[in-house]
Amino acid sequence: MNRNFFFIILSICSLLVLTSCWNRKELNELAIVFGMGIDIEDGKFIVTAQVVNPGEIAESQGKSGNSPVVVYQEKGNTLFEAIRRITTVSPRKLYFSHLRLLVFGEELAKKGIGKTLDFLSRDPEMRTDFYIAVAKNNKAGDILKIVTTMEKIPVQQLFESLLTSEKEWAPTLPITLDQLIYDILSEGMNAKLTGIMLKGNVQTGEKLENTQQSKPAAFLQYDAIGVFRKDKLIGWLNDNESKGLNYALGNVKDTVVTIPCPQKGKADIELIRTKADLKTKTLDHKPYGMIKIKAEGYVGNVQCKTLDLTKPETISHLEINTEKRIQQNIQKALNASQKKYKIDPFGFGEAARRSNPDYWHLIKNDWIQIFETMPVEIEVTVKLHDIGMIKNSPLNKIKDKPATLYE
Repeated sequence: MNRNFFFIILSICSLLVLTSCWNRKELNELAIVFGMGIDIEDGKFIVTAQVVNPGEIAESQGKSGNSPVVVYQEKGNTLFEAIRRITTVSPRKLYFSHLRLLVFGEELAKKGIGKTLDFLSRDPEMRTDFYIAVAKNNKAGDILKIVTTMEKIPVQQLFESLLTSEKEWAPTLPITLDQLIYDILSEGMNAKLTGIMLKGNVQTGEKLENTQQSKPAAFLQYDAIGVFRKDKLIGWLNDNESKGLNYALGNVKDTVVTIPCPQKGKADIELIRTKADLKTKTLDHKPYGMIKIKAEGYVGNVQCKTLDLTKPETISHLEINTEKRIQQNIQKALNASQKKYKIDPFGFGEAARRSNPDYWHLIKNDWIQIFETMPVEIEVTVKLHDIGMIKNSPLNKIKDKPATLYE
């Protein structure tokens, strides 16, 4: 009898501690945030949240003509305060677990993003796999107000576009929060973020009529890479420099390299596989860098006359010129880093730390000064495996002749 009574009491106690859904959040009580922008004005943070309008996203209900997203904006002394102030205009509490993109305004990025990182990494609702970018020459709030054409949710289009441009063109970087914090805190690598530009007028771009044109009057475009010293944006790499940096970091998956023809015209080489190896070695107590790139591709487009692709020497000529162009882009990125901005976004310092920890301990405090004059050897090897569906360009068969009166 006592034994059974004991088990009954134990079962009741277990039920008390095993209660579920004590902190549940109903979907109709939440405002799901897909995009967030952070700006600064008069020393205060301005938070812009792009929230999904569920009724317009659902296939069966999205016919009312209303906007698929709602944009809320508030100001506060801290990032957390500004977010909570949004509850004064939003009927629901902001929910950040589905955040896809965070945008920093350029003014904030130049002054320093360090004060925002604590909240972003501390909040348990905030996942760290969202991507981060900088609004180039603009405010983050204006970027999130622009409606887009291909996707109902503007931030979703930005998210997909960032991935596509990184895979198919390669001047952009999809950086997550964890990677950004690691780079900022690293002694041997400087942080970098992709830039977003607003083309057109924000007042025009935030209207639904902007999406009802074949060519929107206002649109968003990714534009190269911004480089940081600690947590402060100090400048921008151009398109070629950004691609050169990505080559060295091994981030190029698929891209197009345009090279000159032997006589006249241009040819496009599509790279389909690349592999990068970046190292820092020491010789006579002095560091030197090495970048080795191996790439494979095929001939994508030929606008050259008298270029015979059936000859092995022609293919060899295209390979050599592709190697030169890649090497030039990497060298441009190095020149911008060593001479113009005096930072190390490549991570040669990190490579030195991994290869020779004792030596790195001696030089780490003076690394940037050492890196400014450090020689870097660049070796690029390109192999072309295919010339496409035709052997030679139709341009080879087009003969130039003088025009007549009746042509």
